[in-house]
Amino acid sequence: MAIQAYSLSKEGYKQLSPHFRVREFRCRDGSDPIFVDEELVVLLQCIREHFGAKVYITSGYRTAAYNATLPGASKTSQHIQGRAADFWVEGVPVATVAAYAEQLLPDRGGIGVYPPKAGRPTGWIHIDIRPEKSRWRG
Repeated sequence: MAIQAYSLSKEGYKQLSPHFRVREFRCRDGSDPIFVDEELVVLLQCIREHFGAKVYITSGYRTAAYNATLPGASKTSQHIQGRAADFWVEGVPVATVAAYAEQLLPDRGGIGVYPPKAGRPTGWIHIDIRPEKSRWRG
């Protein structure tokens, strides 16, 4: 699968899968274009179908400039390539989502777990499709 470029202004409402549109992966600085890896969309669609609940993407593609404004963000973040998403699943604990993500990416990819705490009542999961395996808690 490959990374695709999309125009937020022209293709923002385009369906990438049954439950995800281009605009959900947009950089929060409003920049255009948006880069999204097709495999990432497939993973998120699998998660959506498995839990039967809405998946809220809080961060998808990021420009390098926007990424640099985020505290603690890696200069080599998978978000910059369009290969990562931070998200949460309605009504499902982040640990449960992470355990399922591990089944989808047992030997590769990044999975970060950010449990609920002050300032982030829902918590979230980071998932990316890097070729090597990486796991962490935030």
